[in-house]
Amino acid sequence: MNKINGYTEEEAKSLVQYVCEGINSGNTLSGIFASYAEKTGRAKGSVRNYYYALLRSSGDSRVKEILNGTNLKAEKIVQFSDGETDKILKAILLQKSKGISVRRAVQNLSGGDSKLMLRYQNKYRNVLAKQPERIDKLMKECGLNSSDEARKKLENEINDLYDRLAGGLKEENKRLTQVIKRLSDENSLLKLQVKNLSN
Repeated sequence: MNKINGYTEEEAKSLVQYVCEGINSGNTLSGIFASYAEKTGRAKGSVRNYYYALLRSSGDSRVKEILNGTNLKAEKIVQFSDGETDKILKAILLQKSKGISVRRAVQNLSGGDSKLMLRYQNKYRNVLAKQPERIDKLMKECGLNSSDEARKKLENEINDLYDRLAGGLKEENKRLTQVIKRLSDENSLLKLQVKNLSN
């Protein structure tokens, strides 16, 4: 049997039916992909990629027949412009500077829209991994320390704290040494007095 994008026609039908049943049961696509992957022994990412490739193969008559009456469709994702990306990243960085996690920041920015939240989070992670210099530039534009500057500042603060603690410990050690010497001298005097009294 001819395959459709690497799956047999039966596998494609099975996946479409599984997705439709999962959606009707109120499950998320992500959860549906994960459970289908577990059921079939495929990777979740592979199932997801196949599903979207299948939806985009609308020119194939077999695919049209499989999808007929399902209302499944792949939404076209409009890419963020550079300006939009910078605006999103700055908003995330400003929230992060206040101690808010990236996950919470994108949740705040998306207004509860889970798809938008995921897009914001993926955009931040991609730029952080592939263009760290862009993140540093945006941090400077927001008046925030870049990650290198923040790391150096933290290292300096730790070193200063260590020096203060070490200095304090040296002083305490010196004081305790004097106390021990004084107590040792007093102990020697007491021993001598006891010895004199016993004679």
